[in-house]
This record gives sequence, C-alpha cells and structure tokens, in this order.
Amino acid sequence: MRMRWLIWGVAALVGIGAGAGLVALRSPGKSATSITSGPATSWPADVRRAPAFRLTDQNGAPVSLAAFRGRPAIVTFIDPLCRNYCPIEASRLESVVRSLPAASRPAIIAVSVNVNGNARGFLLQDIHKWRLGPSWRWGVGTPSALASVWRTYGIGVDVTRKTIAGVTVDEVTHTEAAYIVDASGFERALYLWPFTAADVKSTLAQLQG
Repeated sequence: MRMRWLIWGVAALVGIGAGAGLVALRSPGKSATSITSGPATSWPADVRRAPAFRLTDQNGAPVSLAAFRGRPAIVTFIDPLCRNYCPIEASRLESVVRSLPAASRPAIIAVSVNVNGNARGFLLQDIHKWRLGPSWRWGVGTPSALASVWRTYGIGVDVTRKTIAGVTVDEVTHTEAAYIVDASGFERALYLWPFTAADVKSTLAQLQG
C-alpha cells in the first residue's frame, strides 16, 4: 500500500472544473508535456495481483476486473468531464486496442475520478465524442466505492470547490495512470501520463509472447 501511494507523490494530474478539465503532468525536472519511454514501473508475472473491484458501467451493468480473467486488461483512471488531456489518453488507449488482432484485444476499464461526472449521459457522450469502441467500459459507483478503488490502486484524488465569476465549480486533482493487467489478473506495468501508444502496445505484446 505504501508503494502504491508513492504514485501520488511522483505524478499528480490536475483536472479543473466540473465540466472544464485541465490536466497537467508534474514530475521533478521534467516538462508537463514530456514523454518518458516505457512504463513508470513493471512487475514479473505472478507477483502483484491487481486489486479486485466491482462497479457499474455506462449501461448500468456490473463491471469488474475478475470478469475479464483470461484476457489482458487496462485499468485507467479518467475524469468523464475532462476536456483536455483525459480525452487524449482515452483515444490513445483506444488506438492501441484497435491496432491489435481482435482475439488479443484487452478490455479497458476506465474508473471515474469525478463523482459529479458519472451520469450515463456524460459517459455515453464521451464514448461518442472520443470515438471509443466496445472494449471501453466505464467504472462508476458511489463515492465510497470509487474511493476504495482509488485507494487500492494508489490513485490520489482531491476536490476543491471554487466560485469563479459567480459560478461554482469543482477543481479535481488526480493521478492519471494506466495499469496493464495480464490474463491471470496480475499487474504487469504502470504507465503515467503522458505515454505513447507504441509503448503500451509493446507491453501487451510481451504478455502474448
């Protein structure tokens, strides 16, 4: 658990506004837009089991990591109301999935980090505007259920309410991360934004080898 929470200290991503959304990677000595090659960290097989969770997807159906056992999965953390970097990350992960043969495509479970953005209309709008395919499953739930997933995956989420020009908005600060989970349910790599589609695809290809 201590290792997981180090993620929050190393890379914090900021999303501003209940509907706006400005995200920036901050890490010592690097530009907010710099891309580091490869994952932030990785683990060998059968060492680090991905924490289980059970949430609800964009269609109101249950979604859990266990349901995808037998195929790789990407567990990422996205603000449904973000209109800056979150859509770019989502599209990049989608491009990875589309580039793979249908039989080896991973599931993508996007756990929401904004409890104000979990209405079905927002989720479906994102899928349409971000051009996401059937591999994409949102994971939403009660604030306590989501907070439990954030905690077990080491995702820091902080909300500050502000009034700007008479309009009250929530400033959401969160770690933007994507875990690669193998078919047996073990974490194999952690990517922090920004990352390349080629690197994520390379990690997934290694799991198939």
